[in-house]
Amino acid sequence: MKGIKFRLIVMNFLIFAVWGAYLCSLGVYLDNIGLAAKIGSFFAIQGIVSLFMPALMGIVADRWIPAQKLLGICHFIAAVFMALAGYMGMKYDSDITFGQIFPYYAISVAFFMPTIALGNSVSYNALSKAGMDIVKDFPPIRVFGTIGFIASMWIVNFTGYKESYMQLYLSAVWGILLGFYSFTLPECPVNKDVKQGSIIDALGLRAFSLFKQKQMCIFFIFSFLLGMCLQVTNGFATTYLDDFGASPEYANAFAVKHNVFLSSISQVSETLCILLIPFFLRKFGIKKVMVISFIAWFLRFAFLGAGNPAGFGLVLFILSMIVYGVAFDFFNISGSLFVDQNTDVSIRSSAQGVFMMMTNGFGATLGAYLAGGVVRNHLSGATDFASQMAGWSNAWYIFAAFALVVGILFAIVFKYKHNPETAK
Repeated sequence: MKGIKFRLIVMNFLIFAVWGAYLCSLGVYLDNIGLAAKIGSFFAIQGIVSLFMPALMGIVADRWIPAQKLLGICHFIAAVFMALAGYMGMKYDSDITFGQIFPYYAISVAFFMPTIALGNSVSYNALSKAGMDIVKDFPPIRVFGTIGFIASMWIVNFTGYKESYMQLYLSAVWGILLGFYSFTLPECPVNKDVKQGSIIDALGLRAFSLFKQKQMCIFFIFSFLLGMCLQVTNGFATTYLDDFGASPEYANAFAVKHNVFLSSISQVSETLCILLIPFFLRKFGIKKVMVISFIAWFLRFAFLGAGNPAGFGLVLFILSMIVYGVAFDFFNISGSLFVDQNTDVSIRSSAQGVFMMMTNGFGATLGAYLAGGVVRNHLSGATDFASQMAGWSNAWYIFAAFALVVGILFAIVFKYKHNPETAK
């Protein structure tokens, strides 16, 4: 059992190390090379490809290629194209155009995004085969994914990679390592027994029948709405902190000079909050856990709007990073576990793909574009530092109000009776 856990720990570490190398620092790099106006597009593409790639790869994993092998194939392809994006950044430096780097980045992201759901499927399958309790044993394993994310963030921050194309090369290196490692993981089953005459089963679309179940349909709809929050701080938080550098009062503040490190407190918080998930799911059930997540998103955005890099304002920034752990984990990981517990093992990978499609696909895509519009609207016409910061604050408050309203609606609409006595 310990051997299985360790192998899954390494897999999760590498998956999120790939992502952590650029997710929270890409905006800084793009700003430095004159592509600040395109930041929204770079983050929105993660949502656009998640509209179809996780579900498609989930179908392939359930029907034709074992999930652990598909995980490796996807990472090999993603790493090659991320390295090409890094090469274009190195070749053209600040003269680079959107069209010279974005296509390579987009293809890389298209093959990376399904691997989060595939990694979950590989973990759930291995733990099930070992006779272990998924709800109890998966979160401590998944913690090391966040540790991998943090490790990449710290490397990028303290090497200065946050301002250069080197972050893309780092991501590619992690991806190559994981590509090879994936082929050593426990074998996942494929379901080749297709009912004759069933087009749905032939195409591997059975997971979409989950939308016929009222409870699951409502859950997926609110997963989409909560998914709109995912890319908001990923895309704009470090840029927001960077903008404080325009003021002599904050230019040398630690939170400005090391904004990626400050953001990594969010991931440190994740490592602790993941460990709380088994207790909260058993004690309170998925509905209350999701409501807690909505409240945490509200606080995350509100603290960013009210904070600044000095004094009590810095405390608010740190609190914003801390509550992110609850906001992300209580939605993303608890939601994935809920989907796994309410679907048949034969559609495990494709069901996880559908969950990713609704959150990182539809939700994150719409959220990235709307957030970009809100930020641009509130910063346009800002002629001095004070008006610029006021614009940023108002934007964060709008995001906070959205999370609060959707959370209230979820509490009213989602009908779920939790029985702690029968919960696994």
